[in-house]
Amino acid sequence: MAYQKIKLQHMSEAQLREIWKTEYCLKPICTLDKVEVRFYEDMFDHAFFESANREEKDKSILSYNRLEKIYWIKEALTDPDAIHKQGWDNTNKCYFADRRIAIVKGNYVVIIRFTKKLKAKFVTAYEKEDISNILASPDFVKTNDFFDI
Repeated sequence: MAYQKIKLQHMSEAQLREIWKTEYCLKPICTLDKVEVRFYEDMFDHAFFESANREEKDKSILSYNRLEKIYWIKEALTDPDAIHKQGWDNTNKCYFADRRIAIVKGNYVVIIRFTKKLKAKFVTAYEKEDISNILASPDFVKTNDFFDI
């Protein structure tokens, strides 16, 4: 797949928010296995801001590294070569049955949460230097709760 980066030098935050709205929020992205993934305008901040303080999780810094890959979210969700893993629940220290992580380009991660059968909501996307913990997670298993099987 292409996995094209955008040039941010002459783009304002408002222009980037408009890309988010038009590319993701106006209609769902359909994955290869027919899951409709919904996106909302208020998710922009969570997806494209990073925390100056990881402990406080303040999401105070606009991340140009994340923004240049804004189109990668769609590409990752439709990539036939993506690795799919279960998401980890840090609070309860167990795996989520309703979270799917797509890993592409070696270390780019997109997380979705299933809301009902063949429907999901975008959670977040980011690059992670060391993804060994994610790769060690169980493979995502399609269940009757979220797929027609």
